[in-house]
Amino acid sequence: MGWRWLIALASLSMGMLLQWQSDLTPVQRLDMSVQDAVIRWHASDAPDHRIVVVDIDEISLNQVGQWPWRRSVIADLTEHLLSDYRAKAVALDFVLPLSGDADGDKRLKALSMHAPLVLAQAFDYVPRTPSLRVGALAEGWQTNAVPPSIVVIPAAGYIGNQPSLSKARCVGNIGLIPDNDGAIRRLPVLTGFDGRLYEPLSIALARCSGNYPALPHTPSIGNVYPHVVPQINGFWTLPYRRSWSAYTVVSAADVLQQRLPAAMLEGKLVLVGSSSFGLGDRVVTPIDRSTAGVLVHASALSELLDQVDAPSNRQITDLRWLSTFWIAGTVLASALFFWQLPALWSVGLVSLSSLGWLLLVILLLPPDARFSPTAPLLTNLLLLAVAIPYEWRQSQLYSNQILKTFRHYVAQPVLDKILQQPQQDLLAPRFLRVTTLIADMQGYAGLVENASLKEAVALTRDFLDCITRPVLEHDGTLDKYTGDGLMSFWGAPLPTFDHADKALDAALAMVAAVQLFNRQRTSQGKPALRVRIGIDSGLAVAGDLGTPFRGAYTAVGDSVNVASRLQELARDLPYDVVVGPGTAREAQRHSLRRLGEISLRGRKKSMEIFTPKVLV
Repeated sequence: MGWRWLIALASLSMGMLLQWQSDLTPVQRLDMSVQDAVIRWHASDAPDHRIVVVDIDEISLNQVGQWPWRRSVIADLTEHLLSDYRAKAVALDFVLPLSGDADGDKRLKALSMHAPLVLAQAFDYVPRTPSLRVGALAEGWQTNAVPPSIVVIPAAGYIGNQPSLSKARCVGNIGLIPDNDGAIRRLPVLTGFDGRLYEPLSIALARCSGNYPALPHTPSIGNVYPHVVPQINGFWTLPYRRSWSAYTVVSAADVLQQRLPAAMLEGKLVLVGSSSFGLGDRVVTPIDRSTAGVLVHASALSELLDQVDAPSNRQITDLRWLSTFWIAGTVLASALFFWQLPALWSVGLVSLSSLGWLLLVILLLPPDARFSPTAPLLTNLLLLAVAIPYEWRQSQLYSNQILKTFRHYVAQPVLDKILQQPQQDLLAPRFLRVTTLIADMQGYAGLVENASLKEAVALTRDFLDCITRPVLEHDGTLDKYTGDGLMSFWGAPLPTFDHADKALDAALAMVAAVQLFNRQRTSQGKPALRVRIGIDSGLAVAGDLGTPFRGAYTAVGDSVNVASRLQELARDLPYDVVVGPGTAREAQRHSLRRLGEISLRGRKKSMEIFTPKVLV
């Protein structure tokens, strides 16, 4: 397995780990931040007319007095809400662990036993020594009423109400368990303590008002909670579908002074809590970094009522498979395409994958779905940090190898085209249709026999210049020099549809260049030179056919051998350029004259040969 696939496997493994074990990794806070941003994006400002929040705010504290208020004041507030404003039910988001004035305690006890009033008690989920036990707990349900499929969250302690209120008809838990970053994103659905079960304040309020199915003291509890309150491991993840501005909030002072219109609270579910910083009931939520705790219960109540009003058997959507698919697709694409793409294009591909995932998470996926939104993003980050630099480095090494190999074979424009190609292995031997041109000087040995070394070198260089320039000017590949000649071909390393015509163009240019050179030589009293050229086209193996000691980019095949034989045959013919049948079939722009059939050395069958008409 190559490094490319090892990097892909490592990226995929990391993505799977982050996705399926996200609660065990340091990226959990990143997941929470992204999900919080999605929640804020989706939060609706549409008013929830079913709920009213009565706020014990700074104005109320200034007018009525500092907290704690006398029990008779709390009883007055509750009676105004239930009797004068005809609220459907009232829940108090605070605990009354100590006795107060006798009249107030007596009235609150009567209200808690006979009116739709929900008292609060707060469970502590942190083990302490000694355990927290303040006030008296309400009865709750027996633990054996819950089937094994429902997870119960155990509590370590509690703050209950004064003993006279322990027989209250409706009681709800306001104990919260923040996530690692301190934010409240979920509620314990059923809390267990000393063999009894307790439900959250929001559910208790809905039940006390009659808006929620009665929860009997039987195992049928298992038929109620999983369907109406979707949960994971005993926790109800709050989607916070409404922003805080969606809730009607009134001052407790206005209720006590009865300054509100009756229609504002009539038939509503009322939560009484405090936004005062002095009372300390402030929590962190995905919606806001400082929120009145009562609004968490308001959000839970809205979600519960939505399900009651339009039952949909809502469950937590597990979308980890979608994230897994996205991660696997991006990693596979990187392994398949990064090596073919420029680095900037690879960065663009990963960025496009990240942007697409973010848009999917923000616009289409449920805010309370179960998945890690950052797992694909962190996997893409690893690809950016490792895979793309690796492919870039491989690209640089490949380009250097190409430059080293082809700098002396092809003209610079052709080399530029080679480097712009997707990084297929151009050096690997491949079958290609090529046209081979082999040229040399006739009578070279006799010409240099009596010449000085300087004259021999000058003659060789000048002649090779005459036959090399046309090869490079017509996009040919210079294979090698053969003393006083050369071998070249067209159609490799880049496939060329008109390789035959380009080879013929080069041949005619060679003849013209030698003729021009001859005019210079004859003017100096030197004998004229003759170039012999053989050309043929066909299938050949082109690539690096060298050894570990020395590379050699060349072409081998029958057509190459034919071109060599035709170059030798030209010695006995009055034609400088002899063309084989393969080139004759493939040439489109050049007119060729048939010279007849001949038998070449080493071949059993005879073949037709041709020459360009312009040279006849």
